[in-house]
Amino acid sequence: MKFEDIYQFFEDPPPIYLNKELAVCYVLAVLLQQDSYGTELIQKLAKDYSDYRLSDTVLYSALKFLEDQSAIDGYWKKVEGRGRPRRMYRLNPDWRMQAEELADLWINYMRDRVSQTKVMPEPAYSGR
Repeated sequence: MKFEDIYQFFEDPPPIYLNKELAVCYVLAVLLQQDSYGTELIQKLAKDYSDYRLSDTVLYSALKFLEDQSAIDGYWKKVEGRGRPRRMYRLNPDWRMQAEELADLWINYMRDRVSQTKVMPEPAYSGR
């Protein structure tokens, strides 16, 4: 490592990867708006929240958890412009209220993260 690496890290920090708990809340927030498939969920996160990423492993673990809880249902659909049918996911209507509660956790988490990066406390060390 060199000092230049440290400066580079702060100039262009690496993306933050969601854990399973955040992924579950994020997926529900999206599925409250529209049905979606795995790759689309990953791409939407990168587009809407450019500092964040979602790995395939964490996403599909979250989707399996939600399916096992009967919160979401999967179905196959031919997506226009895509070669093979995609495994689509939709919110189970009986889960709407709990999904809204969990989606709010995601929204508030992201709102708090954005506000933390925009409002910086005064540093303990003010320079020379």
